[in-house]
Amino acid sequence: MLEKRHRDHLFSNDAHEKTELSGLIVEKPETACAVTGSNITFKAKVDSTNLTRKPTMKWLKGKWLDLGSKAGKHVQFKETYDRNTKIYTYEMTIIKVVPGDAGGYRCEVTSKDKCDSSTFEISVEAVQTEQKENILQSFKRSDAGEDDGDLDFSALLKAAKKKKETPKMDENDVWELLKSAHPSEYEKIAFQYGITDLRGMLKRLKKMKVVEPKKCDAFLKKLESAYSVEKGKRMVLTVEVANPDAQVKWLKNGQEIKQSTKYLFESAGNKRTLIINKCNLADDAAYECVIGDDKCFTEVFVKEPPVTITKLLDDYHVVVGERVEFEVEVSEEGAHVIWMMEEEELTRDSNHKYRFKKDGKKHWLIINEAQLEDIGMYYVYTNGGHSKGELEVEEKQLEVLQSISDLTVRATDQAMFKCEVSDEKVTGTWYKDGVEVVASERIKMTHIGRIHKLTIDDMKPEDAGDYSFVPNGYALSISAKLNFLEIKIDYVPRQDPPKIHLDTTGSMVSQNTIIVVAGNKLRLDVEITGEPAPTVCWMKGDKVITEAEGRVRVESRKDLSCFVIEGAEREDEGNYIITVTNAAGEDKANLFVKIVDVPDPPEAVKCTSVGEDTAEIVWEPPKFDGGAPVKGYLMERKKKGSSRWTKLNFDIYESTTYTAKRMIEGVLYEMRVFAVNGIGISQPSQNSKPFMPIAPTSAPTRLLVDDVTDGTCTLKWLDPDRIGAGGIDGYIIEYTKEGDTEWVQANKDLVERNSYMVRGLPVGEKLNFRVVCVNMAGRSPPAELQQPVTIREIVELPKIRLPRQLRTKYVRKVGEKINLVIPFQGKPRPVAVWTKDGEPADPKKVGIRNSNVDTVLFIRSAERDHTGKYTLSVQIENMEDKASIDIRIVEKPGPPVAVKVTDVWGFNAALEWGPPKDDGNSDITGYTIQKAEKKTMEWFTVYEHNRRANCTVSDLIMGNEYMFRVYSENYCGLSENPAFSKNTATIAKTGLALNQTPFKEKDMNSSPKFTQPLIDRSVIAGYSTAISCAVRGYPKPKIVWMKNKMIIGEDPKFLMQNNQGVLTLNIRKPGLFDGGKYTCKATNDLGEDEVECKLEIRAKQTEKKE
Repeated sequence: MLEKRHRDHLFSNDAHEKTELSGLIVEKPETACAVTGSNITFKAKVDSTNLTRKPTMKWLKGKWLDLGSKAGKHVQFKETYDRNTKIYTYEMTIIKVVPGDAGGYRCEVTSKDKCDSSTFEISVEAVQTEQKENILQSFKRSDAGEDDGDLDFSALLKAAKKKKETPKMDENDVWELLKSAHPSEYEKIAFQYGITDLRGMLKRLKKMKVVEPKKCDAFLKKLESAYSVEKGKRMVLTVEVANPDAQVKWLKNGQEIKQSTKYLFESAGNKRTLIINKCNLADDAAYECVIGDDKCFTEVFVKEPPVTITKLLDDYHVVVGERVEFEVEVSEEGAHVIWMMEEEELTRDSNHKYRFKKDGKKHWLIINEAQLEDIGMYYVYTNGGHSKGELEVEEKQLEVLQSISDLTVRATDQAMFKCEVSDEKVTGTWYKDGVEVVASERIKMTHIGRIHKLTIDDMKPEDAGDYSFVPNGYALSISAKLNFLEIKIDYVPRQDPPKIHLDTTGSMVSQNTIIVVAGNKLRLDVEITGEPAPTVCWMKGDKVITEAEGRVRVESRKDLSCFVIEGAEREDEGNYIITVTNAAGEDKANLFVKIVDVPDPPEAVKCTSVGEDTAEIVWEPPKFDGGAPVKGYLMERKKKGSSRWTKLNFDIYESTTYTAKRMIEGVLYEMRVFAVNGIGISQPSQNSKPFMPIAPTSAPTRLLVDDVTDGTCTLKWLDPDRIGAGGIDGYIIEYTKEGDTEWVQANKDLVERNSYMVRGLPVGEKLNFRVVCVNMAGRSPPAELQQPVTIREIVELPKIRLPRQLRTKYVRKVGEKINLVIPFQGKPRPVAVWTKDGEPADPKKVGIRNSNVDTVLFIRSAERDHTGKYTLSVQIENMEDKASIDIRIVEKPGPPVAVKVTDVWGFNAALEWGPPKDDGNSDITGYTIQKAEKKTMEWFTVYEHNRRANCTVSDLIMGNEYMFRVYSENYCGLSENPAFSKNTATIAKTGLALNQTPFKEKDMNSSPKFTQPLIDRSVIAGYSTAISCAVRGYPKPKIVWMKNKMIIGEDPKFLMQNNQGVLTLNIRKPGLFDGGKYTCKATNDLGEDEVECKLEIRAKQTEKKE
């Protein structure tokens, strides 16, 4: 979707272990252009010399599309390994290329802690000749799998959801693209190519005028129409002037530039150069080069580096109606970002559902009221990276955090009902005996945050009844009873013992127990009777409560004692005693006040195990349950380093073990837990230690026995099919006796290689073996052998497997490298011995390296004395096998000997010679004979590959004296030096006389004249072309090529050729600015002539989707 403007990145999560960037790829795939319907192959080579395990190769299209999942008829992969060079070769072949295959690709190789990647491009051109057949290509599925159909007619009826990647353009063509684009495309092009000052670009574009090129004598080569440079890089502007002594001025936006460390001027011959160091946005301007009245102009555009994401998106878990703010931070201020949900780009719609906000480097996507249809994955893209966050929305559920309690209130006192719900935005209605309560001066209803209150002042008997609070929009009702305490005055005799009258209704859960929510007010009105008036004493344990003011106090009225606790605390819980005495007697009452509160936070929250996208979380219940049983728990999680917590459950979870799901593998998370009782929600627990969801790998594959000896067994296997983000730390090898269930670990430390020799095994026993892969997530399922292995040496006769090419004479040239690998077999391990011509091989001249299965003979630089018969002997005790290799080292031969002319007759001469003294250790395959006139000494070849040591040279010219020389030839080529004939051959003149007419020299001088003119041409930009003409004239005319009447100098883009008067001008990959009139001018002393033609450059057409 976005243009790839980064190197190999690999973007990694903050939880991933950083990998070391290294040059593993020794041969990278190259950018290529394919024709629709053809096949194309890309190749990458990886050096595994320093790797401990086999590297893993991924082929990616774009930034994240793994082509491994697309393998089939359309995309095929191949892998080979050269054990000599330790080079892995990976090939990707695209069968029958379609236009949808165009775009950017990346190959990425990893091996434990090392990685490397390489990017390349594929451009697709349509076949122009077979239009009828190619019309079906537009219906092809660009992303078809192996079993998908070939045609997709729906592709022409609806727009594709995914944006097609734009192939990279030459930076110098960006300005040309801007000039030719429609105004509606300006913003898209600016974002795609990193142009931040869009308004300034449009102003300069408007000021520019299309001016017909006019002839300018001061400049041989002018500035291009536009240049593009990345921020911080160096920019070089060069012109060529006609006068080497001319002085030039450089202007920027009409102001002359002075030389400094920022701007450097250079003058070399006809070239004048302006160098701009460390370009910034201030250098994005119009530049001029001035010589007198002549000027040339250009525009320089400074591109900022790709914008990367420095702070990733967080996941959100909300209920319906809540506000969601996705926040991301990028590397540059004012950068342009694109927000998407799933595969649809988000814009400001008419409903204003989505709001976009940015402040400096921070950008926000705001959803004011989240709905169920907003569930999904949200993406944010820049031109240098992307991030994603998941939004989960659940139905709103209301929870009662504090219910209302029954009240008993005396006349004229105040009654207050208070309840607390989980959503502060929820409103509600109060009812008395099923009738809505109407507010008045005496009855008030308030709503502050999550707390709803009903207050009744000046309590009256008609206020008693059943009260309830019903939240609006929820099938929920909270009810309590209000009792009116009527005071009765009984006239008793003067001597009446004191009596305590306790009301057992209201907040009393039993006759002597009162429950108070922590933070609430307790007011206990106790009616007292007795004559005379009794004395009241309140006590908590042994402590007498006498305070009349304060948080805990006693208020005394006539016939009434009030015990008050403001803002009840846990320390207020306990047994309270009220004692009343008078002259007639004494009365006591015991009360137990129980303070209930939210529980303490849960403890010891930790992760016990992880999976690919899950984690098992356990914790301990709170030490104090708040005086009310713990109903359950609420869990939250967040990514490490983030401040955004995501709720995992809205319903109370009763167990102390929870499985967190839908996490991203390889990302560090933290968890916290809340405890919930009938009073409310506790404070959060301490965060758990960071944990990472990582699954063990799958079982190793292709486990097999490589070798068995007395006491050892060698196993080999391949890496698991699924590895995951945890990678591979190593392998554990275990064995057990057949029929036994106890497995014994064979290796103390983890094995990193894919093979292992188990030692110390009992001889003759049948053992079962298995291999387990281990990473930070734990052990994988085991890979087991199908059959038990008997530990016994298997005797195998020694046998040499001599390669076919070594069964004949092995010939190499002097100086070449020899590396012979000879495999053999045999058990126990054979002893390999090399001899040369019956003598032990000299280790100073040849290198020998032996292993269990082969032997290597190598010579770094071959010499003639390395020639001989080499014999390999493989021995096991008294058993032996031998193989011989005839190695011959050859070089060029010496010259022949005794070359002489043996006979001359007519126009013929007979030659003879002897074979060379040194044949170069190779058979002589022939001779090359050359002749030369003694006057000119110019040598001409007469015979090549002449097999005999004599020859006859014919067609010699009368009156001339000839010399001869002979080269010998063998497998390596001709000898360095020839052998010259000792005598010469003279062709004598005969007695015939030739009467020649007087020779009259013809005047060949003529002025230049073109015999074949230049022809007008029209070509496509980017494809090399050539224009040709023919000229004659004597003396040889001087040729000058011109473009728009300006001489074409030493420009590497143009190649001028002159072959016997046929003149050709080759233009390499012309751009749109290379069009115009081209002139060829021929000049000599007798005159001049010229021809011209018009070259039209057409822009390359791009396919458009209907």
